[in-house]
Amino acid sequence: MAALSAGTAHAQAPQSSFGHYQPAATYDGMASSSRYVEMRDGVKLAIRVDRPTRNGQPVDGRFPVIWHHTLSISQQTVDGAGERVSDYRRIQELTRYGYVVVQVARRGNGQSTGVRRGYHDRNEAQDAFDMTQWLASQPWSDGKVGVYGCSNTGDAAMHVMTMRPPALKAVFAGCFSWNKYDAFRRGGIFAQWGTGPTRTIEDDMKVSPVDGDENKVILRQAAEEHQLSTPLYDMWKQLPYRDSWSSLVASRFWAEGSASSYADQIRLGGVPLYIQGGWNDELRDQAFIAHANIPGSRVVIGPWKHCNSDDFALLEEMHRFYDRYLKGIDTGVEKDAPIHYFTVNAAPGTEWRATTDWPLRQTQMRAFFLDGAKLSAAAGRGKPVTFTANYDVKCPDAGSGSQVQPCHVAGNGVSMAGAVLPADTEVTGNAIADLWISADQPDANVFAYLEDVGPDGAVHVVTEGRLKASLRKEAPSPWKMPAGVPWHRAYKADAQPLKPGEAVRLHFDMMPTSWVFRKGHRMQITVTGSDHRERARDIATPPRITVYFDRAHASSVALPVIPAKGG
Repeated sequence: MAALSAGTAHAQAPQSSFGHYQPAATYDGMASSSRYVEMRDGVKLAIRVDRPTRNGQPVDGRFPVIWHHTLSISQQTVDGAGERVSDYRRIQELTRYGYVVVQVARRGNGQSTGVRRGYHDRNEAQDAFDMTQWLASQPWSDGKVGVYGCSNTGDAAMHVMTMRPPALKAVFAGCFSWNKYDAFRRGGIFAQWGTGPTRTIEDDMKVSPVDGDENKVILRQAAEEHQLSTPLYDMWKQLPYRDSWSSLVASRFWAEGSASSYADQIRLGGVPLYIQGGWNDELRDQAFIAHANIPGSRVVIGPWKHCNSDDFALLEEMHRFYDRYLKGIDTGVEKDAPIHYFTVNAAPGTEWRATTDWPLRQTQMRAFFLDGAKLSAAAGRGKPVTFTANYDVKCPDAGSGSQVQPCHVAGNGVSMAGAVLPADTEVTGNAIADLWISADQPDANVFAYLEDVGPDGAVHVVTEGRLKASLRKEAPSPWKMPAGVPWHRAYKADAQPLKPGEAVRLHFDMMPTSWVFRKGHRMQITVTGSDHRERARDIATPPRITVYFDRAHASSVALPVIPAKGG
């Protein structure tokens, strides 16, 4: 009985509140070991087990297990495990508080053998079920298992939930896709970085081997097998529509690889889920959509890039969550509002807010009409503006990979600013673009940006949306969406090519934000036909795009304005 209770020795929580949880450490360090675990088809998954120690020796006893379905058990950036930027790389510190933390390299990655058929396919999901149950049965496990991950490993964590392993009790997932098409072909446009690692045999042979494989015999086998993995970039290019079929994996992979396809299973499992997002992450809308579809889930979202948390104590919040659901400690997390969000430029001390509703109940959607030169309160006052999509657009200071950001490029498209603001104005939620355009080609990629223009003329992109004009047909969403957000089915049969000179309506959302436009600043909308993040453009010649502003074609953007207290 003493061994069984080793991981649940504390009955009462220390001082605990959102973002603050600092119990005393019970153990003084961790001991690491690695090995292979053979799957049902003979594939060997590499795992690294970090256990609590006292005086440098592993502690006998059973503890809750938290595991990570990752790309390399050594968790080094050079191993293809992503940028070393966040608290997700520090979770091994929880061994000092009575957890076993385990890294598992997914098949076809890192030290594991096998072939990666496609990111987050059903092979990986079955591996996750089997691994969860295997970890629960180990002599150092008390049978309660949690999972964590961010970015591609956040998706992997969600796919554990789709399999409903009985031992799974808690999941913390950041910056993942609820639906892969909407995340990686947002608006039907390939302008996203998420096509995964591309590694050579030489790259993989530099990875630290598993214990007992110091001569790298199994690692060599793994590295050679990895070369047979599906090139994700090539697969993504094969899938322009939501119902596209990939010959590389013999699947309609947007559906197979999306957590949304298994929403009923996730809900039936009832496992507590905590979601992290970032206002500067391209997947931030997915956090709120997942929350709307998974009862009891929680969201924290701050002014962060992909998988970052900057100076917010994310590890403490993760610890607080796991202590509640893996150890049964009353940390107060259940009593918190389900959504915590940070409002950029809010008064000091008021940036973090909590809500039970998204969109916020007090939201007032206010339409700002475009007239080709400025934002206006009245519709139909401008003449059409025509520009050519700039395929040479550059954004040298935007970053790269998962940290890449949008940017304003002067002269790219058409920009329209509003009047100088007489007071601070908060925008929280999804802005909705309602544009009328035509083009001289059968298709055009259209991007819309909400921007903050300072008194000195400096322009900062607050949020953005995009839509391929041929995929403008709207449809009811098969899952819950935030109120007022349009959805496009984007099947091949839905494609509606443009006719030269014929105006069509594009109705799409910008990704959610929470931003205060300060007094003396101006709001600006920029519409373009290109973005520096585009890849594998499928419209060969830059189209000439016309945006309309007359009464019959009143282009506008509706902003989710939050009224100031007192009116």
